[in-house]
Amino acid sequence: MGRLTGARPVAAHRWGSTATAFLLLLLTVQAAQRAELGGDATAATINHSLTLLQRLQELLQNGNGSDSVLRVRTAASDEAKVFHTHQLLLSLQSEVFEGLLRNQSVVTLHEPPETAALFEKFIRYLYCGGVSILLHQAIPMHQLASKYRVWGLQRGVADYMRSHLASESSQGHVVGWYHYAVRVGDAALQESCLQFLAWNLSAVLSSAEWASVSVELLLLLLERSDLVLHSELELYTAVESWLSRRQPEEAVAERVLRAIRYPMIAPSQLFRLQAQSAVLARHHGAVRDLLFQAFQFHAASPLHFAKYFDVNCSMFLPRNYLAPSWGSQWVINNPARDDRSTSFQTQLGPSSHDAGKRLTWNALFSPRWLPVSLRPVYSDSVSGAVQAARIEDGRPRLVVTPAMSSPDFAGVSFQKTVLVGVRQQGRVLVKHAYSFHQSSDEAADFLAHADLQKRTSEYLIDNSLHLHIIVKPVYHSLIKAKK
Repeated sequence: MGRLTGARPVAAHRWGSTATAFLLLLLTVQAAQRAELGGDATAATINHSLTLLQRLQELLQNGNGSDSVLRVRTAASDEAKVFHTHQLLLSLQSEVFEGLLRNQSVVTLHEPPETAALFEKFIRYLYCGGVSILLHQAIPMHQLASKYRVWGLQRGVADYMRSHLASESSQGHVVGWYHYAVRVGDAALQESCLQFLAWNLSAVLSSAEWASVSVELLLLLLERSDLVLHSELELYTAVESWLSRRQPEEAVAERVLRAIRYPMIAPSQLFRLQAQSAVLARHHGAVRDLLFQAFQFHAASPLHFAKYFDVNCSMFLPRNYLAPSWGSQWVINNPARDDRSTSFQTQLGPSSHDAGKRLTWNALFSPRWLPVSLRPVYSDSVSGAVQAARIEDGRPRLVVTPAMSSPDFAGVSFQKTVLVGVRQQGRVLVKHAYSFHQSSDEAADFLAHADLQKRTSEYLIDNSLHLHIIVKPVYHSLIKAKK
């Protein structure tokens, strides 16, 4: 951030105590008004707060009664932007300005061009408590709020960023916001950005902002199993492009390539990569063992493979792949109406040994399922049901069960994940991912906070619920055979 310098000392003022007194007076007046009204039915409140805001704006615009001057300079220009301001109003909002203006009435502020361009908006917020910003203005406005310790504005901009991750921009913005959140230590914004990138990775891989992903962010993404993308091959292709463009150090490139889950890529595709990928040829020695293990995985039955190798690691755990062999999309029109069901098939597992084996799954959706504790209880008395169930007591429920059992299930369980797609800023994106416990056929909190009765629900697209069900085999190590 830029440095702060002052000019022309003036007599000291106790703006801290003045600001506190002003706020206490305002609160006292409001309390007195409420006490005066009491319970009188004829009481009314006359509110001219909008007029007051307009007068405050005019104070800033015209400089009427100004007792302080802010001169904003940038390194790129010899000219300074001059703002005729009022010490009381600035001190009420910012302890930094309170300190700067205590002994001087003219202050020179040095700002980089991107924050200097927004300084007028920033000052207007201090006078009126409101500001409008665009995507590309979020970071510089947050920087101003942080530098001058305007905590309300800082929280407001951070909230804006978390709620506008899905907004469309020509160059993308989520990756940049993540990197900024890391620099300033905003853990909540970091997690929001990371989750958005993970659940909508396919869109990011094909965008301009993929090239700006840092090494640290790339490694964080690659270690996650909740990435949503078409296939592991799509991820490898994007990683190859990133490595070719960024040309990182050898150790970094090897760490990145070893994070790819090669057993999730079909042998024919692995052969093609070995023959055609310049990146893989350059770093083949670093991943030779992983490629050999992947071919072994595809050549043997998972049951036999698990006797000799540890399959309880991320290398053998599928991510959330959108390819048809891993699950099915399910669009439920008017989901609040009644129960629905569907069936779909998935592959038994990613191993080529099981390439021809398919599993059939049944899915049941209920918009108003009632837990046992809320269902009507009947007795022999005249009153009949002693506990009435209400429609609004029900909650959405999704159950996914296999339509068959098979000896092929030995040594494997199935992790079910349901993606909920929503339309945000004109784009269809993943809003939430529900993962079922491996021993359960349903997600306990599925759409717990969604109001499907409203056609305007954020979970609906044209009054339809867009789901994508993914079934991932999870292999378990058996008693190991002696080698």
